[in-house]
Amino acid sequence: MRIGIDARFYGPSGKGLGRYVSELLTELERIDRENEYLVFLRDDNFGEYRPQSPNFRKVRAEFPWYGWREQLVMPFWLERFDLDLMHFTHFNVPFLYRRPFVVTIHDLILLSHPTPRATTLGPLAYRLKYLAYRAVIRQAVRKARQVITVSEYSRGEILKNFPFLTPDRVTVTHEAGRKLPEPEEDIPIPKPKGPFALYVGSAYPHKNLDRLIESFADFRKRGFGEWSLVLIGGNDYFYRRLQAETERKGLDGNVVFYGRATDPELAILYRLADFHVFPSLCEGFGLPPLEAMHAGLPVTAAAVSCLPEILEDAADWFSPDDRRDMTGALVRMASDPGLRERLIERGQRQVAKYSWARCAEQTLETYRETIRNA
Repeated sequence: MRIGIDARFYGPSGKGLGRYVSELLTELERIDRENEYLVFLRDDNFGEYRPQSPNFRKVRAEFPWYGWREQLVMPFWLERFDLDLMHFTHFNVPFLYRRPFVVTIHDLILLSHPTPRATTLGPLAYRLKYLAYRAVIRQAVRKARQVITVSEYSRGEILKNFPFLTPDRVTVTHEAGRKLPEPEEDIPIPKPKGPFALYVGSAYPHKNLDRLIESFADFRKRGFGEWSLVLIGGNDYFYRRLQAETERKGLDGNVVFYGRATDPELAILYRLADFHVFPSLCEGFGLPPLEAMHAGLPVTAAAVSCLPEILEDAADWFSPDDRRDMTGALVRMASDPGLRERLIERGQRQVAKYSWARCAEQTLETYRETIRNA
């Protein structure tokens, strides 16, 4: 088979999507030496991917995400490669693509939590973009030979929102965390002097960081004034807006906007932090808390969407809509070392349940089944 993989999100700039694509490619190269793979990348990540197997070849595909060229030019450009199967690793499948394909739908957050605060566009432009998103994703799942998703929760959301899909057309391939290697030498990094809670991820509205910061202010007033909250994430529009709003409300005491952390920096921060907090309102899989568990950090998380499925009893839980409940979780984690120790032990057992190798094996089987049934 000649298989194409849309890897335009490959690498750190693609955030969770980038991790999914890079880990999937690494494992596919390890397990599949028979099929021919064409890996489509953009100029800004073309040098990051270095094929390790002769049956994997990278191709420049300079089509910006969500743009008109992706929809009107890319599908005809792909025809020249005579692909038996194309794997679109995100919902943005070109409307006019006519060959067999599978698509990975990580989540339906834009459908379940639509908000103009999730974009820099004005209200009218946002509304048009939202309608376009609905149309593109509906067309993608309708035309796909198979839909891949990353949790049973997301599978249920997809089947609920697109009832024309039969259950056998939606396959779950769980993602996995990763254990960061310890730095070979100490790296000087800015860090709080006292104990601190850690959050790793973006600052999109559904991540619920505004309520976390409010709860953290309440937590400090309850006798934990020496504690800090460290937020790790790129210095983008959403983090800058959150920081400005936090300062305007006077809630910035002991809140550290760290910015993006390299892997060695993150490994040190995981080692130094007292616990990880994940207040998201909705996730497709929830990589950050699982990776915190890999690092031996206890986790408290929002008891919503896929998180109870993925983390099970290895996390402490709170309601992300209830500020008092979230504050109570922070108090529990800070004041109960026994709880933290139990969660660390459970977390180590939990991360062992997930494997990128298994994800790639299931994905490869999906490719084979799709071609057999074509």
